[in-house]
Amino acid sequence: MANERPLTTGEIADLCHVHLRTVLQWIHDGKLKAYRTPGNHSRVKVDDFIGFLKQYNMPIPDALSGRGGARKILIVDDDVNMVSSIRRLFKKEPNFEIEVAYDGFEAGIKLLLFKPDLVVLDMKMPGMNGYEVAQKIKRSANCEHTKIIGVSAYFEDQDKERLHEIGVECCFDKPFNSVDLIEKAKAILTA
Repeated sequence: MANERPLTTGEIADLCHVHLRTVLQWIHDGKLKAYRTPGNHSRVKVDDFIGFLKQYNMPIPDALSGRGGARKILIVDDDVNMVSSIRRLFKKEPNFEIEVAYDGFEAGIKLLLFKPDLVVLDMKMPGMNGYEVAQKIKRSANCEHTKIIGVSAYFEDQDKERLHEIGVECCFDKPFNSVDLIEKAKAILTA
């Protein structure tokens, strides 16, 4: 998460049960993304560390797997009833914090302020449509870890292909099975 305290190389060594020199070598080799402080110390963002662990099939330490409990989900759809329906589904789950937006422009503001882990995104909205929103999310450095589930009543095969190319995790046709949506969201957020 963007406002979490970064990890020191010593903390990473402890979490991975390796020597400090091993962590420094990972950073030197470009395997683990880090930045330098004015005091010339390496620091690693928590999301970058978790991404590194996943990339190399290393276990995520318990101290990081829960990270503050609730995962943030942004629901973006111009249909008020659909937003209410999806919101009710996710509200039943104990570890989700929900925000909503009713168009692409409002979604952009919520992305910056709310910093969601997952966006459930309607593709067919007036104004800025879901494809444009998805592209902006995937191109934004602030949203590099944000996952997207696309939903639409009118998906064509080429639409799903286009979304896959953008980097959308999966697509659901409306009406969709609510259990499938929740299960897929959980799987994406724990992957």
